[in-house]
Amino acid sequence: MGVTSTPANDDRLRDLALLRRVRDRMDREYAQPLDVEALARGVHMSSGHLSRQFKQAYGESPYSYLMTRRIERAMALLRRGDLSVTEVCFEVGCSSLGTFSTRFTELVGVPPSVYRQRAPEAHPTTGIPSCVEKQVTRPVRERSIRNEEAPTS
Repeated sequence: MGVTSTPANDDRLRDLALLRRVRDRMDREYAQPLDVEALARGVHMSSGHLSRQFKQAYGESPYSYLMTRRIERAMALLRRGDLSVTEVCFEVGCSSLGTFSTRFTELVGVPPSVYRQRAPEAHPTTGIPSCVEKQVTRPVRERSIRNEEAPTS
Protein backbone atom coordinates (compact mmCIF):
# COMPACT_ATOMS: atom_id res chain seq x y z
CA MET A 1 0.00 0.00 0.00
CA GLY A 2 1.45 3.34 -1.01
CA VAL A 3 1.22 6.63 0.84
CA THR A 4 -1.41 8.86 -0.68
CA SER A 5 -1.12 12.59 -0.75
CA THR A 6 -4.10 14.61 0.40
CA PRO A 7 -4.59 18.36 0.18
CA ALA A 8 -4.64 18.57 4.00
CA ASN A 9 -1.32 16.70 4.29
CA ASP A 10 0.21 18.82 1.55
CA ASP A 11 -0.90 22.02 3.34
CA ARG A 12 0.50 20.78 6.65
CA LEU A 13 3.87 19.90 5.11
CA ARG A 14 4.00 23.28 3.38
CA ASP A 15 3.19 25.06 6.66
CA LEU A 16 5.87 23.08 8.51
CA ALA A 17 8.46 24.07 5.91
CA LEU A 18 7.41 27.72 6.24
CA LEU A 19 7.53 27.53 10.03
CA ARG A 20 11.06 26.16 9.82
CA ARG A 21 12.01 29.14 7.64
CA VAL A 22 10.53 31.49 10.26
CA ARG A 23 12.43 29.75 13.07
CA ASP A 24 15.67 29.80 11.07
CA ARG A 25 15.17 33.51 10.38
CA MET A 26 14.74 34.20 14.10
CA ASP A 27 17.89 32.20 14.85
CA ARG A 28 19.85 34.23 12.28
CA GLU A 29 18.33 37.67 12.77
CA TYR A 30 17.58 37.62 16.52
CA ALA A 31 19.19 41.06 16.97
CA GLN A 32 16.99 42.65 14.28
CA PRO A 33 13.63 44.22 15.09
CA LEU A 34 11.36 41.26 14.35
CA ASP A 35 7.66 41.01 15.08
CA VAL A 36 5.07 38.38 14.25
CA GLU A 37 3.56 40.51 11.48
CA ALA A 38 6.93 40.88 9.71
CA LEU A 39 7.71 37.18 10.13
CA ALA A 40 4.27 36.24 8.79
CA ARG A 41 4.62 38.54 5.78
CA GLY A 42 7.94 36.86 4.97
CA VAL A 43 6.20 33.50 4.51
CA HIS A 44 2.87 34.82 3.16
CA MET A 45 0.78 33.81 6.20
CA SER A 46 -1.49 35.80 8.46
CA SER A 47 0.07 36.63 11.82
CA GLY A 48 -2.67 34.70 13.65
CA HIS A 49 -2.14 31.57 11.56
CA LEU A 50 1.64 31.81 12.00
CA SER A 51 1.31 32.20 15.78
CA ARG A 52 -1.08 29.25 16.14
CA GLN A 53 0.91 26.95 13.86
CA PHE A 54 4.27 27.92 15.38
CA LYS A 55 3.03 27.22 18.90
CA GLN A 56 1.56 23.89 17.80
CA ALA A 57 4.80 22.87 16.06
CA TYR A 58 7.36 24.16 18.58
CA GLY A 59 5.48 24.41 21.86
CA GLU A 60 5.91 28.16 22.32
CA SER A 61 4.89 31.37 20.62
CA PRO A 62 7.16 33.03 18.05
CA TYR A 63 7.78 35.90 20.49
CA SER A 64 8.76 33.52 23.28
CA TYR A 65 11.11 31.61 20.94
CA LEU A 66 12.75 34.86 19.79
CA MET A 67 13.22 36.10 23.34
CA THR A 68 14.81 32.79 24.33
CA ARG A 69 17.30 33.12 21.46
CA ARG A 70 18.07 36.70 22.54
CA ILE A 71 18.58 35.65 26.15
CA GLU A 72 20.87 32.79 25.06
CA ARG A 73 23.05 35.26 23.19
CA ALA A 74 22.89 37.72 26.08
CA MET A 75 24.13 35.03 28.45
CA ALA A 76 27.17 34.44 26.23
CA LEU A 77 27.91 38.17 26.03
CA LEU A 78 27.52 38.60 29.79
CA ARG A 79 29.88 35.67 30.44
CA ARG A 80 32.43 37.39 28.22
CA GLY A 81 32.27 40.32 30.63
CA ASP A 82 33.34 43.22 28.41
CA LEU A 83 29.88 44.77 27.90
CA SER A 84 27.48 46.34 30.38
CA VAL A 85 24.01 44.88 30.87
CA THR A 86 22.55 47.84 28.93
CA GLU A 87 24.96 47.30 26.03
CA VAL A 88 24.10 43.59 25.96
CA CYS A 89 20.37 44.40 25.99
CA PHE A 90 20.64 46.49 22.83
CA GLU A 91 23.23 44.20 21.22
CA VAL A 92 20.79 41.27 21.23
CA GLY A 93 17.94 43.31 19.75
CA CYS A 94 15.90 44.29 22.79
CA SER A 95 14.68 47.87 22.87
CA SER A 96 13.63 47.99 26.52
CA LEU A 97 16.07 47.33 29.36
CA GLY A 98 13.14 46.62 31.70
CA THR A 99 11.59 43.98 29.44
CA PHE A 100 15.02 42.47 28.79
CA SER A 101 15.78 42.23 32.52
CA THR A 102 12.37 40.75 33.29
CA ARG A 103 12.62 38.09 30.55
CA PHE A 104 16.23 37.31 31.45
CA THR A 105 15.27 36.79 35.09
CA GLU A 106 12.31 34.58 34.11
CA LEU A 107 14.48 32.36 31.91
CA VAL A 108 17.74 32.29 33.85
CA GLY A 109 16.56 32.68 37.42
CA VAL A 110 18.66 35.71 38.31
CA PRO A 111 18.81 39.27 36.92
CA PRO A 112 21.37 39.93 34.17
CA SER A 113 23.59 42.01 36.49
CA VAL A 114 23.80 39.13 38.99
CA TYR A 115 24.44 36.64 36.18
CA ARG A 116 27.26 38.83 34.85
CA GLN A 117 28.89 38.98 38.29
CA ARG A 118 28.58 35.24 38.89
CA ALA A 119 29.20 34.00 35.36
CA PRO A 120 32.92 33.20 35.64
CA GLU A 121 32.52 30.96 38.69
CA ALA A 122 29.02 29.66 37.90
CA HIS A 123 29.75 28.73 34.28
CA PRO A 124 33.44 27.97 33.81
CA THR A 125 33.35 27.29 30.08
CA THR A 126 36.96 27.92 29.16
CA GLY A 127 38.21 25.12 26.96
CA ILE A 128 34.78 23.62 26.33
CA PRO A 129 33.80 23.32 22.65
CA SER A 130 31.21 25.96 21.75
CA CYS A 131 28.62 23.34 20.74
CA VAL A 132 28.82 21.79 24.23
CA GLU A 133 28.92 25.20 25.93
CA LYS A 134 25.69 26.17 24.17
CA GLN A 135 23.92 23.04 25.50
CA VAL A 136 25.22 23.47 29.06
CA THR A 137 24.37 27.16 29.33
CA ARG A 138 21.03 27.15 27.47
CA PRO A 139 18.33 28.95 29.46
CA VAL A 140 15.39 26.89 30.64
CA ARG A 141 12.02 28.60 30.90
CA GLU A 142 10.99 28.59 34.54
CA ARG A 143 7.53 29.02 35.98
CA SER A 144 8.74 30.64 39.20
CA ILE A 145 11.50 33.18 39.43
CA ARG A 146 14.43 32.29 41.66
CA ASN A 147 16.04 35.48 42.85
CA GLU A 148 18.53 34.86 45.61
CA GLU A 149 19.08 38.57 46.15
CA ALA A 150 15.40 39.31 46.90
CA PRO A 151 14.91 40.53 50.47
CA THR A 152 12.88 38.27 52.69
CA SER A 153 10.15 39.79 54.81
